[in-house]
Amino acid sequence: MRILHTSDWHIGRTFHGNSTMDALAEVLAALAVQVRDHSVDVVIVAGDVFDSAAPAGAAYTLLGDALVALHETGATVIVTSGNHDSAARLGFQARLLRDGIHVLTDPLGIGTPVTLSDADGPVHFYGIPYLEPAIVRQHWEGVDLRTQAQTVAHAMDLVRAGMKEHGGRSVAIAHCFSAGVDATIGLEREVRQGGLDVVPLSVFDGPDYVALGHIHGRQQISDRVRYSGAPLHYSFGEQHKPRGSWLIDLDATGLVGVDWLDLPVPRRLVTLTGTLDEILSSENVTAHADDWVCAVYTDALAQTEPMRRLRERYPHCAMVQHQPAERAESIERSYVDRLRGAATDPERIEAFLEHVRSGHGATVREGELIREVLDDRVRADALI
Repeated sequence: MRILHTSDWHIGRTFHGNSTMDALAEVLAALAVQVRDHSVDVVIVAGDVFDSAAPAGAAYTLLGDALVALHETGATVIVTSGNHDSAARLGFQARLLRDGIHVLTDPLGIGTPVTLSDADGPVHFYGIPYLEPAIVRQHWEGVDLRTQAQTVAHAMDLVRAGMKEHGGRSVAIAHCFSAGVDATIGLEREVRQGGLDVVPLSVFDGPDYVALGHIHGRQQISDRVRYSGAPLHYSFGEQHKPRGSWLIDLDATGLVGVDWLDLPVPRRLVTLTGTLDEILSSENVTAHADDWVCAVYTDALAQTEPMRRLRERYPHCAMVQHQPAERAESIERSYVDRLRGAATDPERIEAFLEHVRSGHGATVREGELIREVLDDRVRADALI
């Protein structure tokens, strides 16, 4: 049996205020082509189908189009819910969906598999929706479920109980933060509190393959436990991480092969660092005019209207940051210390400018203007 593992579509998410719907539609269409070209039997979507619990109508349309396209390849589709999804909203149409599309959002159904067969016999797919301990502990009285790690461990116990009952090969699907992953700083809204909710790798013992969601970059925790990551780049922190999915092959004995399938990147992401003039150079513009651009300019002083100037050359500049290359030693002094050492008005103004400009005071021309203003005030005071 051939399985494609994808996750974290985040339908409806924006990228620095820009819609990603068209780009995601393009990528999911390419995914359906891959499913057909590689004769995939089962497509797994491991959670975070939507980006919010209350997605807009267009998000439902895109999901419907993607599921129909995948179904028309002849593959069976199995979807679980993630921490961004509303399980109720994602699952409310489950009974109305056509044969071959399964949306698994009910915690009480964890031990009951979706069973599919090939020439080597049955393969049992166990879907674990995202489990919030405070919400789902009511379903299992007498079980200590204070953390998400404990809750996923209990869910995997239910999976292993189902495996004993049904026999044959098995695949588990979950959405969580596993020990050993490398998360993107500031992007993944981690399913954990402190270190308590990191799920140990041993929790996933048993199934032939475990398809995980939540981390946006592909990760191989072990040969049989993996994250596929998101199909789009949703952060500049992800720009160097490939986008794609895992292609898994099972034979009569279990897992025999895992390959990576790259997905197209509709618009590349690039971070350009240097002075603003360097970033705006013709060489850079020629190479990156069509990319999403994060500009990190290193000029000593903040520049006037940097975003406007950047977007004149880079229409898709999404982010600008000022990070001076050199920080004067005086930046280590507090503003209060600077004021205490200032005896005159020009010195106080200089202290203020050093404080707000990362240690850099007035330029020569600014100093001349400051003195002119102060002299005018002295002359005005003398006339009173």
